[in-house]
Amino acid sequence: MKLSEEVRPGANRYVSGQEILQDLEAYLAPFKELAVITGEKSFQVFQDFYPKTLSYPIFHYDGTASVENGKKLAKEIGNVEAILAIGGGRLIDTCKVVAQELDCELIIIPTLVSNCAPYTPVAALYHPDHTFDKVGYLNKVSYLTLVDYDFLVATPYDYFVAGIGDTLAKWYEMEGIIRQVPQEELSASVRLGFVSAKEIFKILFADSKAALEDLSKQKVSPAFGRIVDTIIELSGTVGGFAGTYGRMSGAHALHNGLSLCPETHAILHGSKVAYGVLVQLAYTRDYLEIEKLLPFYRENHLPASLEEINLSNPNLKKLKEAAEFAASPVESYRLIDEKVSGEKIISAIKVLESLVSKK
Repeated sequence: MKLSEEVRPGANRYVSGQEILQDLEAYLAPFKELAVITGEKSFQVFQDFYPKTLSYPIFHYDGTASVENGKKLAKEIGNVEAILAIGGGRLIDTCKVVAQELDCELIIIPTLVSNCAPYTPVAALYHPDHTFDKVGYLNKVSYLTLVDYDFLVATPYDYFVAGIGDTLAKWYEMEGIIRQVPQEELSASVRLGFVSAKEIFKILFADSKAALEDLSKQKVSPAFGRIVDTIIELSGTVGGFAGTYGRMSGAHALHNGLSLCPETHAILHGSKVAYGVLVQLAYTRDYLEIEKLLPFYRENHLPASLEEINLSNPNLKKLKEAAEFAASPVESYRLIDEKVSGEKIISAIKVLESLVSKK
């Protein structure tokens, strides 16, 4: 049995729009035994928007998104019917571990828009020291994900930008894999995932600028709603249908390797993935595509150089370690090149630096 190869489209129930959280009590009513897991900042943001008191025990995660913290929380909580996760991606991925440990339902209220964690059963898991551990393929999918535009329009700007970057990778990472596979070998589900990835690409290019402008004005608009659902919902369907063809390749592999460089820890997940997209395109020598993308990156404040991911004067030893990690047998760069090496990735980084410096 390989969960990574199964078709798992996403949340059991996905509800998005305005005034969604006004009905929170009704959504939670079926569960008599429920525990809340959240973060200090996340819960304060939630309480500022939703002033009613939640009459459930409240637990806090440690910020690592680690298996260790998930198991610790499961022991502290004990038997419950459901976990209510209130927070961002790392909190949500921690709660997926907890729900699996307790074999209970998972309800998710994202407090910001930055990735597809609220929708997908896949989790990005880290070691307690914040270095990357693994991608977790979990049995439990979200029973219910509540996406309230009125609440999420307060998403910090940088997180929303990171969400756009992480979602942009859906097309480029999948296309990097698919170009090597004969079309007649692709299943119907993989083909559907590929079409979804292309539609995501189109929506991002059409609506990202307007959505960011509306976010700055705290204005819920059709463009804002489309980008929210594209980042959270649609991006999750790509890997849900396409499996290993549609979850990650070069960009995420480099992101994982960069976790070995402490200077990059302050850069958000999606922003590092967006940088990894450009490195992947340099790796595959798609230089014209990089030229086309750079204006989009500038317009939407996505990083395109080492300096923009806090590596203006990189520790070359650490950077090489990051590249070697990205090229390792356990990572997904091999999905676009079985003969990938850290040296080739470093070369791609240098080529990208050269291209960006000319702009």
